[in-house]
Amino acid sequence: MKLRIEIDAAKCMGQGQCNYWAPATFALGDDGIAYSTLAQPGAENSDTDEAVILGAQGCPTRAIALWRGEERVV
Repeated sequence: MKLRIEIDAAKCMGQGQCNYWAPATFALGDDGIAYSTLAQPGAENSDTDEAVILGAQGCPTRAIALWRGEERVV
């Protein structure tokens, strides 16, 4: 089952830890706020689930939540 990514932009301080661990999944916008590149049309993910989880866990403000079905992973 695919991971569902939620990013709370109000909590994000733009440190880029998510992008460091999972660069195909996370990016920082022009405003310095993280977003999921998977939300873009036709986007494909070459990051492993483990890398995405590390990216979310590395967020210092816990702005990223990961879900697998109804279970929160991070």
